[in-house]
Amino acid sequence: MPLADYLASKYLSADQKPSKKRKRKEAKLEGLTIADDDVNDWTKPRADADEDDDAPMVVGGGLSGGLNKPVKKSKWVKVGVEAPKDSEQAAADAILAGAQADAAKRAEEDEDAPAIVGENADGPMMASGAMAGLQTADQVTAALKRKQKAEMKAMKEAGLDPEGKAQETIYRDASGRIINVAMKRAEMRQKAEEAERKKQEELESRKGDVQRREKEERKAALAEAATMGVARHADDKKLNDELKEQERWNDPMARLLASKKSSKGGKAKSKIGKTYQGAFEPNRYGIRPGWRWDGVDRSNGFEKKWFQARNKAKDKEALEYAWQMDE
Repeated sequence: MPLADYLASKYLSADQKPSKKRKRKEAKLEGLTIADDDVNDWTKPRADADEDDDAPMVVGGGLSGGLNKPVKKSKWVKVGVEAPKDSEQAAADAILAGAQADAAKRAEEDEDAPAIVGENADGPMMASGAMAGLQTADQVTAALKRKQKAEMKAMKEAGLDPEGKAQETIYRDASGRIINVAMKRAEMRQKAEEAERKKQEELESRKGDVQRREKEERKAALAEAATMGVARHADDKKLNDELKEQERWNDPMARLLASKKSSKGGKAKSKIGKTYQGAFEPNRYGIRPGWRWDGVDRSNGFEKKWFQARNKAKDKEALEYAWQMDE
């Protein structure tokens, strides 16, 4: 049954035409009836002129009583389609079995079959590798595995690492020659070390004699501390002498003590304060440098040029006087 007819019969309500009930006319048996053996009267009834065309046909004879009974209509309603016959069911089972066998065969051949980009026989493919449309989880997993295997194969053919590790970058110079990165890095490291060494030498050259002497003293103290015992007692003479020689800025008795020579620097201590005992460049005012001066001249050189100009003027004056005496 077509779907439209089924829906119309089950869900649509149409106006039924009123049927006219007509009275049946009883057939009158008139005497003896002679029937021919070759004529089948009950299949081909004789037309009655007195009845209308739409009236039910009445068959004469002894079978009229049984044939004229109305047929009872069943009240059972059929739902769905009719059950298929045995032959149709067998054909459907054979088709389903063949489809399942084909699907299993395709699943076995998917591992070695080439990947198809775009569309395959079943339908369009998405970017993830899965087929578009409604499908099971096994089908999606198989499609993703096929795409992953195809990508790995393509990467191997292209010479790339399938694990996705980064390849070493190839550097070239202006002429196109390959640059050895390890060698260049070693050269740059060597240049950096050389620059650092020169910087340290320059800083060392800027230091004065006092700073160099203090640095050597610190090295000697560290070397001596390596062999020194951990325990220090109150009667340790060397430790007591070192503590006595230390100068503290807030010592109230420092200015009242008698002057003495320091055992280390040879600097004199007096009531008027400390002064620098080494040589220094002269200045116009005769001011001596402080006792903490390290011996490095950090001035702009004006005092030196001032003395040079005075000495040059004196020399010129003396030379002119000598020439006058020669004349």
